[in-house]
Amino acid sequence: MADKTRDTTTDGGVTADEELTRPLGLPRWVSALLPIVLLVIVLGVFAFTSPLAGVQSGEPLPDVTVTHTTLPSDETVVLHVTNNGPESVTISQVLVDEAYWDFRIEGAGGDRTLAPMESAQIVIPYHWNPGWDLEVALVLSDGATFHNTILAPSQSPGFSLGLLGTLAVIGLFVGVIPVALGMLWFPYIKTMSDRWLHAVLLFAAGVLGFLAFDAGFEAFELAERVPGAYEGNLLVVFGIFGALLLVQAISAWREGRVAAGDSRASSGLWIAYLVAVGIGLHNLAEGLAIGSSFALGRVSLGAFLVIGFMLHNVTEGPAVVAPVARGERPSLGHFAALGVIAGAPVILGGWIGSLAYSPTLGAFFLAIGVGAILQVDWEIARMVRDAGGRVASTTNILAFLLGLAIMYVTDLFVAL
Repeated sequence: MADKTRDTTTDGGVTADEELTRPLGLPRWVSALLPIVLLVIVLGVFAFTSPLAGVQSGEPLPDVTVTHTTLPSDETVVLHVTNNGPESVTISQVLVDEAYWDFRIEGAGGDRTLAPMESAQIVIPYHWNPGWDLEVALVLSDGATFHNTILAPSQSPGFSLGLLGTLAVIGLFVGVIPVALGMLWFPYIKTMSDRWLHAVLLFAAGVLGFLAFDAGFEAFELAERVPGAYEGNLLVVFGIFGALLLVQAISAWREGRVAAGDSRASSGLWIAYLVAVGIGLHNLAEGLAIGSSFALGRVSLGAFLVIGFMLHNVTEGPAVVAPVARGERPSLGHFAALGVIAGAPVILGGWIGSLAYSPTLGAFFLAIGVGAILQVDWEIARMVRDAGGRVASTTNILAFLLGLAIMYVTDLFVAL
C-alpha cells in the first residue's frame, strides 16, 4: 500500500508545523513584539521630525468643566473644576451673580493655572441664601468665560461618623429590608405551577428591565456633567457592554461546569445569584445618588421618600428568589447571601457618594448596573426556554409588562 502521508516539508527544509510556530523564521515572542517596536519607532520619527509644524491652524479652545459644587457653610461656595483642554489655562476672575468676587485655588499647587486634565477646588467666600439660585462664572486669562448655575443651594453636612451611620440606616430601609420582605414570597412562589412560575420569572425580567432603562437614561444624563476629556457617553457605553460581557463570561464558565457534570452549576441558584448581582449593582448606584445628595447639600430624604424607595425596591425580592423555586430549597445561608448582595450595596454606595462624589463615578456605576441587568434578563429568558416554557406566551408577556408598570408606578412615589 502506498504511503499517503502528506509531506509537510517546505522548500527550505522547514516543516509546516515549524512554520506555524516560527513565523518568518523568527521566535514567536519576537514576531509578537515586532509590530509594537516598529510602531514606537514610527511615532518617534513623527514626533522628532514634526511634519505638521508648518501647517496653519487655530489655537485649541479652552475647556473647563464645573463638575459639582459643595457648600460647607453659608459663607463659602466651593466649585470643583477640571481642565479638559490640551493646553494649560489660568483662572483670572470669578463672578457670582454678575459681580466679581475674591477666590482662592486649592489642589492645583496653590496657583491659578490648571494643567491639562488637572482638577482643583475654587473656594469663594460668599454669603448665599438657602434656596436662592446662584449664577457663577469663571473668566480665564484669555477672556473665555464658563458659566454654572447652583440650583436651590443648601449647606452640605460634611463628613462625620454620624453621617455614615445615618446613611447606613437609610440603606437598610431603602435596600436591605425591602429586598428581604420581597423574598418572603418564596414559599408561595414555590407552590405555583410551571406556567405561573414562568410568569413570575418574566415579571422579574420586567422589574429588571425597568431598572435597566431607568439607570441607562440617568447614566447618559449624568454623562453630560462628566469632564469632556473623559468622554462621558463613551464611558457609559463601555460600562454597559463591559458589564454585559463580564456577566456573559461568568455564564459561559457556568455552562462549562454543567458540561463537566457539576450539578450545582446547573441549578437555578446560579441564576438567582446573577439576579442578585445585577440588582446589587443598580442599588449601588442608587446609594451613590443618596450619598451624593448629602454631599451636595440636597438632603430631602424624608419619611415619605424612604417609603417610596421601599415600595419601589420590595418588588426586587421575588426577582431574586424566583429562579430557585424549583428543585431543592437552598439553605438559609444562601437566602441571606442573596439578600445582602442585592440590598446592602445601597449602604456602600451611600458612603462612596458622601465621601468621594464624582459624576464620572456615578455614570460609570449606573452603566455597569445596566449591562449586568441586561445580561441577567437574557439568562432569565433562557431559563424559561430550557424549562420547556415559551417566553412570548400571552401570560408571560403580560407578566413582563406588569413588572414594568409596577416599577413605573412605585418610581413615581420616589420622584414626588
